[in-house]
Amino acid sequence: MSSKPEVWLRGPLSDMPALVQPVAHALLQAREEINELMFNFRNDLLWEKVAGMASPGFHLQHLTGVINRLFTYAQGQQLNRDQLIALAAEGKLTDDDITVTSLVNQFNKQVDDALNQLSNTDVNDLSAYREVGRGKLPSTVIGLYVHSAEHTMRHVGQLLVTVKVLLNQHRH
Repeated sequence: MSSKPEVWLRGPLSDMPALVQPVAHALLQAREEINELMFNFRNDLLWEKVAGMASPGFHLQHLTGVINRLFTYAQGQQLNRDQLIALAAEGKLTDDDITVTSLVNQFNKQVDDALNQLSNTDVNDLSAYREVGRGKLPSTVIGLYVHSAEHTMRHVGQLLVTVKVLLNQHRH
């Protein structure tokens, strides 16, 4: 792993409101860890499961999708057709062009989009009520942002374990 301190210990981000810095730090940390972990990971292992748990491909798709969906809700919007299709496709090989690189690149782009949204956040809106999902469950902008950070890091941990086990099982 990296010899640099974790992102949150590198100081404040100059273009980020202080109240959303922890979310930005978590997303940046996740990006660093995923890019390092998945570097040179084999495409043929992307959809393998360990002990019936989710595959690396699922985790990469889900990480991207969850950030996208939660940040959509934070904007006060509901999911569009494309987002619902992407949600239904998570964990399924629907396109032979899906590679480790393409999934990591999609995740990186989603983190960039999220950071842009966070940097433009009006901190006076953080407690604004938001509805989540078809059930229109109650949340707030800050609740959605914080959940995106913690959910992302949870899946990064699961991805790390899955990848390490797969690499150990398939050593050549």
